Amino acid sequence: MSRTDAAQSGTITRRGLLSAASALPVMALSQWPAKAFAAEFDVDAFLRLSEELTARDQLSESIGTDFFKAFTATNRAEDLAKLADGAEDRDLANSVVASWYSGVSPDPDDLKVVSYTDALMWDAMDFTKPQAVCGGEMGYWGNAPDA
Repeated sequence: MSRTDAAQSGTITRRGLLSAASALPVMALSQWPAKAFAAEFDVDAFLRLSEELTARDQLSESIGTDFFKAFTATNRAEDLAKLADGAEDRDLANSVVASWYSGVSPDPDDLKVVSYTDALMWDAMDFTKPQAVCGGEMGYWGNAPDA
């Protein structure tokens, strides 16, 4: 029976069975390192990755924990682990940075504000402040700004 005849008849050849059986252990082991690394990727690793991507030191651990939970809820922990390991994923890197700067959760099913006043956008825009946050003592707006 030729190869095309076996494929069309729905039967399996001894060669096909042996090939499939020998490939199973390799396929099972090929997924192990990524999953093992993802299991080790935790909040501290996420904070280190975030500090590298945002070029900031001392990011808030509580805010980072909330962002990490949101990324984990969207099944991105393994992708984050790969990104931390040097993989190229511009969309994910931008999503991490956007979360820190906007203060909004990256989970599209749970778009909540994780942090408003501590979002990094307020540091980037030093000419303004979060609404409802006082900029100084009473009457500070009457003084000329420092040059």
